[in-house]
Amino acid sequence: MRHLVQEARRQGLPLYLVGGAVRSRLLNPEADIDNADLLILGRAGDFAAAAAAALKRPAVRLNPQFDTVLIPDRSVEFEISGPRGLLRTPPDQVSLPADPLERDLALRDFTVNALAQPLSPRRGALVDPTGGQADLEKRLLRTPLPAAITLREDPLRILRAARLAAQWHFSLDRELLEAMHAERARVRECAAERRTAELLKILQTEKPSIGLKLLFITGVLEAAYPEIAALSMAQDRKPRHKDVFEHTLKVVDTVAQAGASLETRLAALLHDIGKPATRHFDPQAGWTFHGHEVLGERLVKRLGREWRLPAHTVEKTSRLVRLHMRPINLTDEEVTDSAVRRLRVQAGDDVDELLTLCRADVTSSDPHKVRRYLKNFEKVVEHIRSVDEKDQLRAFQSPVRGETIMAETGLEPGPQVGRLKKMIEDAILDGAIPNEYEAALEYLRKIKDSVLQDASS
Repeated sequence: MRHLVQEARRQGLPLYLVGGAVRSRLLNPEADIDNADLLILGRAGDFAAAAAAALKRPAVRLNPQFDTVLIPDRSVEFEISGPRGLLRTPPDQVSLPADPLERDLALRDFTVNALAQPLSPRRGALVDPTGGQADLEKRLLRTPLPAAITLREDPLRILRAARLAAQWHFSLDRELLEAMHAERARVRECAAERRTAELLKILQTEKPSIGLKLLFITGVLEAAYPEIAALSMAQDRKPRHKDVFEHTLKVVDTVAQAGASLETRLAALLHDIGKPATRHFDPQAGWTFHGHEVLGERLVKRLGREWRLPAHTVEKTSRLVRLHMRPINLTDEEVTDSAVRRLRVQAGDDVDELLTLCRADVTSSDPHKVRRYLKNFEKVVEHIRSVDEKDQLRAFQSPVRGETIMAETGLEPGPQVGRLKKMIEDAILDGAIPNEYEAALEYLRKIKDSVLQDASS
């Protein structure tokens, strides 16, 4: 920062720290700032080029509309912009200040971000033309201009409002809430990557339901993420099933409070995504959702592509969704080592996160039912730990590989090799033989003749 201020003073240009960095420091003076927005009253590109040269850092042009340049410097990224102007609103539809600094602040998203700390030519008092400091004290989110105009300028602000409410426990001004509802369809104009980034930031808060509820009540969730909004299903028959959307919010909050990974939080949000399409009313059994976890896995993979999620995130999240019923279903069975081993192998390194998700999935308005389910669930967890200590099956695969099977049997690569390998794996999972090379090889020699004979007959 010091070099940037020195460069601004050398060029005789006013430089201000603006936006989220100012807000965060006012809310928490000890907060670590990893991204700082700087406003230069001059040509940002020229200033940034000179500053980057002095810092021996690259300057990356981000947004030509705002003349925005990024300079990464160790643990902080500096985004340097010139004064912004209107993008979508005709100038005759809004009254803007003549002063370039105040005009820039008026065109920002929320008053709590429309604050400027002078850095050059000298440090001075905070510039706050829209009442952002007072709104910070009240934890109130509102827009500097009429809310509809502010949101139309960049529709991503609709999602950002919900995210900031979740992050900082802000309430939203009534005008802002009404404008979010009125302008909700515009979120689809934003690039998928930008929309997804805001959703993931909501999920990474301590209580994601705050942001998700705001998106739901304003209709934004249906516009941006219709598959999630569809979890709130109308019910015209009794007995009624639990409200799946409200249940989902509880599960997401619970895994967030447990400090779960992003993928587990995403799986919590999407674990019942297959229920609307699999819902069926049986006169005897009531409402059923058979196979919703299987369909859910497919939907997560599709949404992952649409939301531009990384492949590893999609893979892990979809696996957690597919398996989220397995641990709790084991409580309805006599839990065998074999069943536990199969679950352990399917979950792999994600078993702890699967258990976190499954534990959070136990919700009910009846506390006695919750206690009973959790008591049975903990028995399954203990059984998993016991089997895990015995088997160490986190990365299980047959100790006898295909090459050994072919050498022992004279087979060429093909389905019979795979069949023999699976028989060995099943024998280990069922506890018939230990997970050791010598035992597996001996078992192969024992079964190979009968398998080869069956194949030739």
